[in-house]
Amino acid sequence: MATVELTTDNFNDVTGADGIVFVDFWAEWCGPCRMFAPVYERAAEKHSDIVFGKVDTEAERELAGAFQISSIPTLMAIRDNVVLYAQPGALPEDALEDLIAKVRDVDMDEVAKNLASEPDAQ
Repeated sequence: MATVELTTDNFNDVTGADGIVFVDFWAEWCGPCRMFAPVYERAAEKHSDIVFGKVDTEAERELAGAFQISSIPTLMAIRDNVVLYAQPGALPEDALEDLIAKVRDVDMDEVAKNLASEPDAQ
C-alpha cells in the first residue's frame, strides 16, 4: 500500500480508526527526511495491513504544531487511537521493522486498562 498524505482534514479520521497507523512528519528541504522516505515507502509496501501516513510539516503547520514537532523527521506510531511511539530521527530499515513488530505485539487491552487507571482519565 502506498503512503497516505495526512492533512488537517483527514488526520483524525485516519489515525482515529482501529488498527495501526505510522505517521512520518517530514519536509521537502530536510535531508534526513529524504533519506528516510524510501525506507518508509518500502515498509508501507511490505505491511499492507498498516496505514503509513505522511505529514508535510511545511504545508501542515497546524498539525506539526499540535504535536509539538520540533525536529524532523519525526515518526509516530498509533494503535487503536493511542500514541505508542513518537520520536525524532530517521530510522534504518531494520530498526523500523523492529518498531513495527513491537507495535504489533503491544497488548492493547493492558494499555486501555492502564489508561483508564490514570488519575486524569476520569
